Parts: sequence; structure tokens; C-alpha cells
Amino acid sequence: MHSSAVFLIEFGAIILGLGLLGRLAARLRFSPIPLYLLAGLAFGEGGLLPLGASEEFVAIGAEIGVILLLLMLGLEYTASDLVSNLRTQYPAGLVDMALNALPGAATALLLGWGPIAAVVLAGITWISSSGVIAKVLGDLGRIGNRETPVILSILVLEDLSMAVYLPVVTALLAGTGFAAGSLTLGIALGVAGLVLLVAVRFGRHISRFVSTDDPEKLLLVVLGLTLLVAGVAQQLQVSAAVGAFLVGIALSGEVAEGAHHLLAPLRDLFAAVFFVFFGLHTDPASIPPVLLPALALAVVTALTKIATGYWAARRAGVSVKGRWRAGGTLVARGEFSIVIAGLAVTAGIDSDLGPLATAYVLILVVLGPLTARCTEPLARRLTALRSGSTAPGEEPRPVAADATAAVADEDTVARS
Repeated sequence: MHSSAVFLIEFGAIILGLGLLGRLAARLRFSPIPLYLLAGLAFGEGGLLPLGASEEFVAIGAEIGVILLLLMLGLEYTASDLVSNLRTQYPAGLVDMALNALPGAATALLLGWGPIAAVVLAGITWISSSGVIAKVLGDLGRIGNRETPVILSILVLEDLSMAVYLPVVTALLAGTGFAAGSLTLGIALGVAGLVLLVAVRFGRHISRFVSTDDPEKLLLVVLGLTLLVAGVAQQLQVSAAVGAFLVGIALSGEVAEGAHHLLAPLRDLFAAVFFVFFGLHTDPASIPPVLLPALALAVVTALTKIATGYWAARRAGVSVKGRWRAGGTLVARGEFSIVIAGLAVTAGIDSDLGPLATAYVLILVVLGPLTARCTEPLARRLTALRSGSTAPGEEPRPVAADATAAVADEDTVARS
């Protein structure tokens, strides 16, 4: 009874604290992820108040959080959207991978962590945070901007690439040989291809089978199906997260919208628990030694993300201001980077990798919304200073007219 009471007290305090931190982040208008990570650091080993009885339950909740994060991400896209993006935007995806994965891999090798850690850190620096970026786009009123489809296309390609990347990392961290690793990758690619094929051809039938007017039954069916597929995927060494992502892709139409509405609160709850759990396994004292490399890596990969967005938007015919906005918006890292780092920490790949990933994500999840707001005006001012006049393509105008002109900007709203 005593341990049960301690568990309820600890877990209740965690949930209450997360709710208060979420409200604080909303008031400050930035992502709550850094606050959740800091809370995990405070309650973990070496923190202010280490947990005891509730840690095992928090670990289970964290695993469910990853599954729900990926499921909700899959619900955002249809199989036809993914196929279309692969056909039209794959060059941008390749540039994104090259510019942003290589700095992470190079850093791990320079620090002497070995090739497996290099693959892991490459993924951490490669993938932008879809959740944070979607929120930033909404907060800044840029959903209708002409550069926004470019941003979303890059995010879709990154998310889809996880269906290949995560099984590779899982096999490497498990220490399987070349033959077993190749088999795991083959299974992952086969399952992903099969699900996409079924979703394209039979997606409506699947959604009709799952569909129901009763929210309770819809929630139970979708959540149960997701956990079942995630468990089978993990048993096949494909990754539970990939299984959940593919379930989200297979569902479409009213079912996807209804499931998204019903599962959003659960996702937010368990995702917050996941970030706390990651922080629990990071000793705060281990962060200062890796803070300088994390800061340097954050600066480099912020610049490479800006370059990625600029190049992709230029390729799509977006104007110069839209190119800078696209680049600045892609800077934030978050949930996927922590998911990848969490796999490495659980496998015990390197004691410094978790702290570096925590510091790296903390820096960029705070910096990301700032670069989304400030990259374009800063680039415009620097161009004006360099040329000694107004930026190319802009007419001189009174300062008081800036607000009106911003509304009329050709990229502010996409017009038919």
C-alpha cells in the first residue's frame, strides 16, 4: 500500500507539473519541449528530486508517447501525398540529408565515438521538428504562404525517411551482423512498401472498416490497432514507431480527422511523459562538458537548415523573402531527435551522446521559433547594409508604411 501511495503521489506530481509547464510555455508562446526536458533533468538521477516508485510506469508511458507521436504524424499525410512528394521533391530531401546529417556524423567521429554513434548523431541533426514547426507556422499566420508547401514537403520526406532510418539504427544498436541487419532493413522496406501500396489502393476500404460514429469505439479501435501493429513491428525488429507511422498513413478522410481529434490530448500527455523520461536518464552534471560541442553543432546545423530551405524554395520559384522564411522555419529540432537519442541511450552506445543530444535539442527548440521570425528581416537588413541602400527588388518606402506593405507582400498569402 505504501509503495502504491508513493507511486500515485509521484506520478500525480509529474502530470500536474507538466500541465503547469505547458501553461507557462503557452503564455511565453514557445514550445514546451525544453521545459519538459528540464523537468526530466530535475527529477532524474543527479537531479533535485530523483524518482523511485513511478519510474517504471513512466518508461511505459514514454514508449506509448513515441507511438502516438508517430501515429499522429502519419495521420497528417495520405499515401498519395507521400508518393507525390517523393516524385517532385526528392532532390530537396537529398540536399537536406547531405547538409544536415553530415555535420552530426562528422562531430561523432571527431569526438571519437565510433561509426554507430556517427549514424545516430547524423539522424539527430538531420530531422527537423514537425510539431514545433507546425505550431510556429500557425502562430505566425504563414499557413497560406507560398513557401509553406516547400517546408511541408521537406518535413514529409524527413518523416518518410524514418521508415528506413529507424530500422537501420535499431539493427546497429542491437549489434546484429551484416546479414541480420540487411534482413531487418529488407523487412522494414517491404512492410513500408506494402503498407503504402495497400493505403493507396485500399485506403478508403480500411478507413470505412475502422469508421464509426461513436467516438469511444473509434478511439478504442484506432488506439488498439496502432499498439498492435507497433508491437508486431517491434517484434520484427522494424521499430514500433515506424509501425505506428504507417498505421497513420493507412487511415484517411473522416476517420483520420476523427482519430486526430480524439487522440490529440492522449498524444500531448504521453509525449510530455516521453520527454520527461528522456531527461530522467540524463545526469545534469554530464551536460556542461558537452555544452560547447552541442552549441557549435547547433550553430552549424542551424545554418545548414537555413541553406536547405533557401535552396528548396528557390527551386520551387519562391521569391527571396520566402526563401529566407523557409530556411529559418526549418531550424527547430525536437521529438524525432530525442526519439533517436533515446534508442542510443537505452542501448548504452555512449555515455556522452544523451547529454549532447539533450543540450542540442534544448538550444535549437528555443532558437527555432526565433529564426523563423527573424531570418528574413535580418537577411533583408544585411543585404541593405551591404549594398548601401534598400535590398534588391524593394522600393524605398517610409517606415510607417511597413505594416501595410507587409500585408500586401506577394508571399504573405498564396493567391490563385
